[in-house]
Amino acid sequence: MKHAQHNKSLDDVHESVEVHQGKSKFKRLLSFFGPAYLISVGYMDPGNWATDLAGGSQFGYALLWVLLMSNLMALLLQSLCTRLGIVRGKDLAQCNREIYPKRMNFALYVLAELAIAACDLAEVLGMAIGLNLLFGIDILWGVLISFVDTFLLLYLQRLGMRKLELFIVGLVTLIGMCFLVEMFFAQPQLGEVMQGFVPSLPNNAALYIAIGIIGATVMPHNLYLHSALVQTRKIEKTVPSIRRALKYNFLDSAIALNIAFLVNAAILILAASVFHKNGMHDVAELQDAYRLLGSTLGSEWAPKLFAIALILAGQSSTITGTLAGQIVMEGYLRLRISPLLRRLLTRMLAIVPAVIVILLFGDKEVGQMLIFSQVLLSMQLAFAVIPLIHFVSDKEKMGQFVIGPYLKFFSWLIAIVIAVLNFQLVFEEVKGWLAHIDNLILQVLIVSAAVGLLVLLVMTVVYPWILKLRPTKFDVHTSFDELQFKAASSFRTILLALDFSKSDEKVISQVLQYNPAICKLVLIHVVESAGVKYTGGHSDDFETREDLARLKLYADFLEAQQYQVRYALRYNNRIKAIQASCTEYSADLLIVGSHGHQGLKDIVFGETVNKLRHAVKIPVLIAQ
Repeated sequence: MKHAQHNKSLDDVHESVEVHQGKSKFKRLLSFFGPAYLISVGYMDPGNWATDLAGGSQFGYALLWVLLMSNLMALLLQSLCTRLGIVRGKDLAQCNREIYPKRMNFALYVLAELAIAACDLAEVLGMAIGLNLLFGIDILWGVLISFVDTFLLLYLQRLGMRKLELFIVGLVTLIGMCFLVEMFFAQPQLGEVMQGFVPSLPNNAALYIAIGIIGATVMPHNLYLHSALVQTRKIEKTVPSIRRALKYNFLDSAIALNIAFLVNAAILILAASVFHKNGMHDVAELQDAYRLLGSTLGSEWAPKLFAIALILAGQSSTITGTLAGQIVMEGYLRLRISPLLRRLLTRMLAIVPAVIVILLFGDKEVGQMLIFSQVLLSMQLAFAVIPLIHFVSDKEKMGQFVIGPYLKFFSWLIAIVIAVLNFQLVFEEVKGWLAHIDNLILQVLIVSAAVGLLVLLVMTVVYPWILKLRPTKFDVHTSFDELQFKAASSFRTILLALDFSKSDEKVISQVLQYNPAICKLVLIHVVESAGVKYTGGHSDDFETREDLARLKLYADFLEAQQYQVRYALRYNNRIKAIQASCTEYSADLLIVGSHGHQGLKDIVFGETVNKLRHAVKIPVLIAQ
């Protein structure tokens, strides 16, 4: 774990994709296509399906216009994200860190992490339900199986950004094909479908469903993610290049989000044409939809395709959630952790609550957990949208790419609609919780949390305006003027960590460049034999004696080169042993050899070099 000393979002893939520079506009357009497809899967994740099913089964096609409106809102917000990332070269989390006070930033960070965990919970449950419906696997085992995709993401990230994007495009295509076939089975009436795009709300229940659809459609973590993903394209920082990048990314977003809209619309249309028309007005659970599709449409493929699409939607969405988690952690906290640990933490935050609820209450509460995840997402959405609008409206930072008055008006209108509708949804849910809770202390805590969120929302809106009245210089990094540069003193004691492999050649070759009259050498080797593992410390087995004799050969060679040499064996834990030796001998420099393996081999053979860099307080030279 370390603090990031760079200012690049998703540093490992930042500007890693070359943009086509030839005359072909089509090839140039293709080089920009990709980021929005990673965004689009968040708009068709399993959390959206329940609201689409409920809307279609209860009100037929009447709420199709709500889906269309949600999609247009999402397109505008995602285009603002691309503008922020391309023009300022920073993601939403980094911009928040620059503007808001530390405590507000921490609160915003916690909310963003909760949103990602809630989204991941919906994806885990969706995938588990899909596995249960298709193969009969118990929901609990399905939740645990979803843990395996942790390693799938790590593998895809190593292949590069374009390969990851291609994988997601493939999953989105398969989801679309599943629902295309479902439409063929359902055969909805086109005229009735078109009437659904005329705005209407049959009753108050329809209003509640409409709020749920909007809350489930626009995902807060996507706003963080998109502002970072657009920076994977390597573009020139000139006005024409930026303008061209904005245009192509808007096309990318328009196509990808329209695909997501068609998938969501297909779910609602399927529910309307199959369930609503047959008098089934209370179908909101994914399991109910699966069971009824086969009997109603008379095809065994209809429910199977539904389950397959559900699994694919859960799998694709979980990848983007992890990337978003990396962005918010690095942006808000300037803290980087290994991708494996980040993925494990994110997945555990989703799996542990799901497993606990299933063990305590059984499968019947899975639907309620899906709803709860959407409430958490709704609660966080306004806290991501409002800062985004502030940043792209800042003429000083955005220059000629600042949004105009009309776009600013519609952006703030959308922010108000989202804030009001989502807080209405949260209010209804909280009211329901309070009605079922008799504990006064718990009730006070829930009300206090709600009030605290409202105060935080107000501060999110007004603080940037207050800041403009009393401008303050913010710097992401330590001020350059505060840095003091001094010539480093010569190394007096150099510690060499030897492992008796070919890498020792590189370690010894490196140390030979230092003057024997100035520095002393300390050679150590960490014994990890079976005897040492058993005793937990010193051992006098055959391997230990052989290691000591081998270490003396190295010492004799270096003494022949006029160096002062000391040598010793250490035992059991490589990292702790080397760290303790550096302290014991007051070493000024540590030289270690690199094995050259990475990824899965690091997990199998152990990862020494990377951990050592953070464990010792002296310079580390890695001989490669």
